Amino acid sequence: MDIDALKASHLRHWDRFHQLAHSRRLTGPEIDELAVLYRQVTSDLAKVRSENPDPDVISYLSGELLQARGRLTGTEGASLWVISRWFRYDLPAALYRIRYVTIAVMLAFIAMTAIQTWWILRDPANMALLGSPESLKTYANKSFVSYYSQDTHAQFMTYVWTNNAWIAIQVVAGGITGFYPAFVLWGNAGALAQSAAIVIHFAGPGQFFRFILPHGIPELTAIWISTAAGLRLFWAWIVPGKRTRTQALAEAGRSMITVALGMVIMLFFSGLIEGFVTPSDLPTWAKITCGVVLTALVWIYTFVVGRRAYRAGATGDLEEDAGYSTPVI
Repeated sequence: MDIDALKASHLRHWDRFHQLAHSRRLTGPEIDELAVLYRQVTSDLAKVRSENPDPDVISYLSGELLQARGRLTGTEGASLWVISRWFRYDLPAALYRIRYVTIAVMLAFIAMTAIQTWWILRDPANMALLGSPESLKTYANKSFVSYYSQDTHAQFMTYVWTNNAWIAIQVVAGGITGFYPAFVLWGNAGALAQSAAIVIHFAGPGQFFRFILPHGIPELTAIWISTAAGLRLFWAWIVPGKRTRTQALAEAGRSMITVALGMVIMLFFSGLIEGFVTPSDLPTWAKITCGVVLTALVWIYTFVVGRRAYRAGATGDLEEDAGYSTPVI
C-alpha cells in the first residue's frame, strides 16, 4: 500500500474529521457525522498499522481519534454512543475473529465428554471407581436434582453467575500460558462426563438432559468462547506476525478483554435460566428452548453482526476506541 496514495485518497474525510473533532460546538447531525467518520478513520488507522506502519500517519490519526473521542464523550448522549458502539462493533468483531477457534474448542469438548462418558458406562468397574452404588444412585436421583433448588432462585442465580464469570475471566487471562485454557476445558469435560454417566446409568438419559440442557447449552458456549479467547492470546504471543511480540500481545489482550466482558454478560443470562428456569415446573421442551434461543442469538450476533463490524474495520481492540497508540518505528 502506497502511503502517499492513501493520504491523497482519504484527505477530504480526514480534513472533515479534523474540523469536527476540533469544533467547539456540535449540532446533532454533526455528532452523528463525527461518529461515522470516527469509525472510518479507525478503519484507516488499522489498515495503516497492518499494511504500511508509517509512524507519522499513525501518530496523526491516533491524535485525531483521541481528540474526536474527547469531543464525543464530552457531548450529551456520548455515553450511550460509546455503549452502543461497543455492542455494535467492538464485541461482535472480537467474537467474529475467534469464531473458528470457538467451533474447534466446542467440537473438542464434545468429543472429550462423549468419550469419557462412554468409557465410564462401558464397564461397571469404571463406574465403581466413582463411588458405591448406593451413593451414586442417591446422587443421580436426589443430589443432582436438588442442587438447582438449594437456595432461593435469586441466591442460586447469583452464585452460579459469579462463579462461572470468574472461571471465564480466568480462562481468558490465563490464555497467555497456553495450557491453562486446555486444563480448564479438560476438567469441565471430565466433570460433565462423570455426572452424565452416573445420572444416565442410575436415572436414565431423560433425567440428565432435562436438567442440564436448559442452562448448559449457553453456559458451555460461554466457556468455549472464553477458551478460544485465551488460546487466541497465546497464539498472538508465539506468532506475532509483522508486529513486535509485545505489540501483538497487547492488541490481542485488549480484544480478548472485550470477549471476557461479553461472556460475563452472557453468563448472567445463563445464570437466570439456571436459577429460575431449570428448577421450574415448565415443560422440559420449554426449558430447553430458553437455552437454545439464547445460544442461537449469540451465534447470530457473532456471525451476522460480527461479520459486518469486522468488515467495517472493527477488531475489538479497546485502544482503537481510545484513539491513541504509540507508533512502532
